[in-house]
Amino acid sequence: MNQESPAKRFGKVAVMLGGTSAERPVSLNSGAAVLAALTRQGVDAHPFDPANRNFGDLITGEFDRVFIALHGRYGEDGCMQGALELLHLPYTGSGVMSSALGMDKWRTKLLWRAAGLPTADWEMLNAASDFIAVEKKLGLPIFVKPAREGSSIGMSKVTEPGTLKAAYELAAEHDPLVLAERFIDGAEFTVGILGGTAFPLIHLEPAKDRDFYDFEAKYLRNDTQYHCPAGLLESQEMALRQLALEAFRLIGGRGWGRVDIMLDSLGNPYLLEANTSPGMTDHSLVPMAARVAGLDFDTLCMQILEQTLA
Repeated sequence: MNQESPAKRFGKVAVMLGGTSAERPVSLNSGAAVLAALTRQGVDAHPFDPANRNFGDLITGEFDRVFIALHGRYGEDGCMQGALELLHLPYTGSGVMSSALGMDKWRTKLLWRAAGLPTADWEMLNAASDFIAVEKKLGLPIFVKPAREGSSIGMSKVTEPGTLKAAYELAAEHDPLVLAERFIDGAEFTVGILGGTAFPLIHLEPAKDRDFYDFEAKYLRNDTQYHCPAGLLESQEMALRQLALEAFRLIGGRGWGRVDIMLDSLGNPYLLEANTSPGMTDHSLVPMAARVAGLDFDTLCMQILEQTLA
């Protein structure tokens, strides 16, 4: 008797990609890479773009589970997760609450601060804010970002007095919730998570002409440097991995994700944000760290999908 292929136990898999958020182009790339990997491994996987398909197609198409490769709103923020719960379809990654929390940088920071985890001081902005007072309170530079966008969309670094209002208006074009965050002068790191394990840290180093690790540095430049191993002492590396796992656990994260951390000039860590559906192209950060940990891209995708069987 022929033994059934391990890939067959997943049944028919929808790879959710694209969607309607500002991060649609990135998601299309992530989804295409995941789809190719699963197909190479013998999984009966099919692309599913919720921008031009309705949820009824998941039922009539007799899909058994969903690999979420969506980024941003309506894919990473709990909306898609809630819809799939109602359809009783297993899906990859975090659940409704943790997805919604992870997408909201403000509420994530409130939770981390309440639990005693380190995160930079901040103020929430609106059209009536006293921008000069906020500049004085936080000190310059200040990072201004939409609270519920990813990929650094709408984000800017305020370095000149009197320019905070303009930065707020730019961010508010993307989200009425706008966060002004104290600048941490140091190095940026990211920690990929799979199950209960943190991958080796990646040290992100944009080119000298970039103010920070912005959309262009992430997706359009070839001169951004990624150091993995990150060059830290082992004790510091392990402490930061543990901090990332605790931060992810606090928002209720499950399956896989990514936590971003800044280290100031004295080596003190500050949590930036959590990502519950990170980029999944061959050049993305979680696959990069997974390779250093000994997992190739196909194996990573299969291990993420396997979590839907639990």
